[in-house]
Amino acid sequence: MKYLCMIYSEEAVFPTLPKAEVDKVMAQYQAFGESVKKSGQLLGANRLHPTHTATTIRIRDGKLSTTDGPFAETKEQLGGYYLIEAKDLNEAIQVGSRIPGAEWGCIEVRPIWERGAPPIPKAGG
Repeated sequence: MKYLCMIYSEEAVFPTLPKAEVDKVMAQYQAFGESVKKSGQLLGANRLHPTHTATTIRIRDGKLSTTDGPFAETKEQLGGYYLIEAKDLNEAIQVGSRIPGAEWGCIEVRPIWERGAPPIPKAGG
């Protein structure tokens, strides 16, 4: 099954870090990326540009409107993602927990709804 591991953190913090800390974090991401590539679980990954480059699109009553910036104002912003293959949610959580950003932000793990597949029932339901 495919899972999207979305990386959320406060994007304003990263540019304020000392170069040595940035280099350390980037090395951690490089090592993680290599490990999931080697395991065959990596399907794709990308870092995103900052939220000020985002455009949100809405269509209301057939009219297109665009807004500069992300969908919502939040403390933590989506900064990138890994698309992985895992046998189940538990394995996806294990992979996601190794993403370096989990140490200062959070990782949202969500299954990909593949065409023709039934929806996954809610937990406990």
